[in-house]
Amino acid sequence: MNEIIRAKLDTLPDKSGVYIMLDKHGSILYVGKAKVLKNRVRQYFHNSVKNEKTYKLVEKIEDFRYIITQSEYEALLLENNLIKDNNPPYNILLKDDHTYPYIKIDVKKEYPRLEIAYKLKPDGAKYFGPYMLGISIKELIDIIQSIYPLRDCKNIPNKECLNYHIGRCLGPCINKDIKEEYSNTVNKVISFLNGNETEVKEILTQKMMKFAENEEYETAKIYRDILYKLDNILRKQSTPFKQKIDIDVFTFVTNGVNSVINCFVVRGGKYLGGTNYKCMETNAQDALSTFLMQYYQKNPLLASEILVNIDLSFNKELKQYIKSIQNKDIDILVPITGMRKEIVSLGVQNGEEFLKNIVEKQENFEELTLGAVYQLQELLKLEKPPLRMECYDISHISGTNKVASMVVFKNGQKQGNQYRHFKIKLVEGNNDFASIYETIYRRLEEYKKGKENSFKEKPDLIIVDGGKGQLKYALKAMDDSGVHIDICSLAKREEEIFIPNKDESVLLPRTSLAVKLLMRIRDESHRFAITFHRNLRNKKMTESKLQEIPGIGKQKVKILMSHFKNIQNIKNATLDNLISVNGISNKDADNIIKYFKDNS
Repeated sequence: MNEIIRAKLDTLPDKSGVYIMLDKHGSILYVGKAKVLKNRVRQYFHNSVKNEKTYKLVEKIEDFRYIITQSEYEALLLENNLIKDNNPPYNILLKDDHTYPYIKIDVKKEYPRLEIAYKLKPDGAKYFGPYMLGISIKELIDIIQSIYPLRDCKNIPNKECLNYHIGRCLGPCINKDIKEEYSNTVNKVISFLNGNETEVKEILTQKMMKFAENEEYETAKIYRDILYKLDNILRKQSTPFKQKIDIDVFTFVTNGVNSVINCFVVRGGKYLGGTNYKCMETNAQDALSTFLMQYYQKNPLLASEILVNIDLSFNKELKQYIKSIQNKDIDILVPITGMRKEIVSLGVQNGEEFLKNIVEKQENFEELTLGAVYQLQELLKLEKPPLRMECYDISHISGTNKVASMVVFKNGQKQGNQYRHFKIKLVEGNNDFASIYETIYRRLEEYKKGKENSFKEKPDLIIVDGGKGQLKYALKAMDDSGVHIDICSLAKREEEIFIPNKDESVLLPRTSLAVKLLMRIRDESHRFAITFHRNLRNKKMTESKLQEIPGIGKQKVKILMSHFKNIQNIKNATLDNLISVNGISNKDADNIIKYFKDNS
């Protein structure tokens, strides 16, 4: 604990609020809420550290700020907003990559069909779900459609379709007197989705037996397999509940380093699947309350109660917040006995199993990623670990279509969304050295602009594919730009590493994690450069080929490619397709069709 923190601890108020932990650069490490700021913040520095993750956090804290709030509810809201705005590394942030499907039946329509929806809308339709991992919504719909002949076409056609012909649809396309029968069928589907599966099992069994008696064994086998799928789904959906009840269950488990929140839903007394969310947070109170706020911002509240495995100190405020966004009162309970206790215990078991798998995978994964990063720092004698590395490669054929790639690795892992390409603009002919100079110089000039893009972050280490020459020109680009960064080059043949101010290359063991990391990033930059170069070359060849057509110049090629996207679509286009394009005349269209016909 430094003197700044020591002095601030004495000034903490006995009020509710939010505290913000900062590192030596002033970056936000963690945001927390407190009913009493004085008590909560002091726990980090005066109490014994309870787990490894908290210990690592405290080690990095160089300062903290706090904001007093008028109420504990305001502290809850402020913490949530600060986490979303700043995404601190030690807080939990629920990503948008978990979106689970619902089965939708639009009962307002004359002839409803089964649809898959990912958002609930106040449109009067009936929604069933969400179906999480473990329950296949597509299998469920296949089972329903094998028994109940509802239409699956988006728009009802005016002629008999194949599904009607084979008995999988009642045929609203040609039968106008089936409204009552169709409505009854829809009601049976709704009853099944509400948990009444007896009729479905009976129908499947009867069909299987009938086809078997008629020695139509292949068809009987189809219904046997469907029945097996249904039994499998029903087995997965079994819970201790006998009554039809809607519950959302959230359980938190941690080993002090990694944490998991297991989430699953029960609808109509049936288990509809569950999933696990990894999180950095190891404090159960903070993790669950923050998670629930973020979860119900993204998902509708269909449950009549929420079950958790720990008492939440902000329970009342959390219920108030959920009501404000969902317009619904909800109880958040920690069950002590009975069926609810059993189902929470199931969530804890699932979370613990998932956590066990994380640890087993992570030991090897961290060794290959962060472990390799710190080893590289040590072997190259870098001032700080190269947490962000950028690698550059040049690709061309005999000096034509020259391009460069920039690939980014963070914490030893590739960040594909930050990769960038450069078209070499200023270099004539085959000159890799000058191309590297132009690429590095342009990248650093972009960094100096401070714009919010892939160039805004300053890399800890730049890696250049090549030897001494490439390194020399990259260093000159740095000098000319005035931005200096740790740099090395990696030559392919012997995996020699060249560093500034050293004539001899550095040869590291080929089996070392550091060298393997350098080779991964170098190979990735090479692949990325070649792919871009190939696409660019193919585009040029396509444009050149199209310009062989009489009357088609550069401008018309651009118009055609913009409209049809690729040469195959142009080749397959009809006369009407072509003349519908603004700028392409009837004569142009005739010439295009004739060209492809003559050269096919």
